[in-house]
Amino acid sequence: MRFFSKFSRYLAVPVFAAGMAVSAPADNAEAAAIDVMVVVDESGSMGGEHAWLSGMISSLDSALSGLGITGNYGLVGFGQSSGGGAPRVVSNFGTAASFGAATSTLLTNGSFEDGYAGIDFGFSNLTFGTNGATATNVILVTDEDRDVFNGSLSLASTLTQLATNNALLNAVVNNPYTSDNNSSNVIGVDSGGAAYVADGAGGFITDTGGLVGNGAGATETDYAGLALANGGATWDLNLLRAGGLTAQSFTSAFVAIKVQEIQEQIPVPEPGMIVIFVIGLAGIAAARRKAA
Repeated sequence: MRFFSKFSRYLAVPVFAAGMAVSAPADNAEAAAIDVMVVVDESGSMGGEHAWLSGMISSLDSALSGLGITGNYGLVGFGQSSGGGAPRVVSNFGTAASFGAATSTLLTNGSFEDGYAGIDFGFSNLTFGTNGATATNVILVTDEDRDVFNGSLSLASTLTQLATNNALLNAVVNNPYTSDNNSSNVIGVDSGGAAYVADGAGGFITDTGGLVGNGAGATETDYAGLALANGGATWDLNLLRAGGLTAQSFTSAFVAIKVQEIQEQIPVPEPGMIVIFVIGLAGIAAARRKAA
């Protein structure tokens, strides 16, 4: 499975020079950081997802920290009745702990829920590049289709905005998915056609032929389609709401794929390769001294 193979890159590995084995350190040689922008619907039905965000980000941050990656987490709310649905910054980029505290201040009194406006507002009002972050991972969470608050925004313009900001989008939305071998319990699908399926025990399996079903209103096109066109993934919010082992599977798959995505967004030099490079330089210098 791709997730676990990615982790194996960061374990200590032996490298060889002049007949001597040298163990490369498990720590990443250079600091790496990612800005994770969460854009969430503040309508009345979203209380459960608001609570989920705190624990999910905590799990994601722990996984990233284990790989030497610093996560910066910002929170944007959109659709609350005050302001007629205007987005707002709930918290700027900070730690997982500060993000978790901010989720308790999210509102549940929605008006016009325009996820495009929420994404646009976040890019315009959050402070990106925290701790040297060079890329952004965006998580959109809503159970509504797009109620247009900002008519100047479109799928095409939002795709351009994501690309301009080196950002990858995942959409957690009210939309079902299927795969080659599963017509139900498909947690989500990615742009490569992989499908993530609840295994009935709190984990997940990967299947092929992931397809987007018909969601609420224009969700299939406006949100699921947007995430896939951007190269990200889209997820069935209803399986998170199912609770129990299915919800555990959802979170497990979601965090695993986020970690995989982030590793691909900000490639970190592999420790083994760095040690080989240093040893190689030392060997060249020694050869030059001998030749002299």
